[in-house]
Amino acid sequence: MLELEASEIYVAYGDLTALWGASLKVHQGEIVVLIGPNGAGKTTLMRALAGLQPPYRGRILLDGTPVHQLRAHQLVERGIVLIPEGRRLFGGMSVIENLTMGAYAASARKQVPQSLDRVYSIFPVLAERAQQQAGTLSGGQQQMLAIGRALMAQPRILMLDEPSLGLAPIVVSNIFDVLRQINAEGVTILLAEQNARMALELAHRAYILEEGRVSSEGPAQEILQTDHVRRAYLGQVSPLAGGPTEP
Repeated sequence: MLELEASEIYVAYGDLTALWGASLKVHQGEIVVLIGPNGAGKTTLMRALAGLQPPYRGRILLDGTPVHQLRAHQLVERGIVLIPEGRRLFGGMSVIENLTMGAYAASARKQVPQSLDRVYSIFPVLAERAQQQAGTLSGGQQQMLAIGRALMAQPRILMLDEPSLGLAPIVVSNIFDVLRQINAEGVTILLAEQNARMALELAHRAYILEEGRVSSEGPAQEILQTDHVRRAYLGQVSPLAGGPTEP
């Protein structure tokens, strides 16, 4: 049974500690979301799990095996794939070239034709624009391409850092529908997201990260109903506190 676990990890940038004993678990088949304010450490935690910012204390386990000393490309080969904030596409390369770059691992390279068919079935616009430079796509199309490139790696765990950033609401809704579809096809998802409501409505479980620490965790629907989340992330005030709520 697939499981990714961060256990009491500390991550620093020079003398600045960004994560203070953060822990989480992601089980096979789940959608798990990280929410929290800017600067809370969400991106740092995602980077640590992806092998881009190793912890100086604590452990990261995949299926019970420590992987926190592995490099990013080794984790990709084990099925952990991160779509970073800002997408980080190769803007001067074509759509098809970007997608092919996603099939880095040896096992993924053997599945390129099948993977392309899968990506094009999810995102037909990418097939239509296969020869177009990635940098000339719209923001929503670039996010589709970033997800498609990650799918080319045959991920077991797909991690996305702020996929809704800078996108129109209708595009965000479409992206979240795609994530539901990908999860239904068997891919486990870990999502760091600023749109707390949509993320919590999508996810099975949630973690709240604040000041580099996990302040709360639980089923996403329960987290969505807590007064703290409603006040801090949804702009709502509990009626018991005498204030208005959103309609």
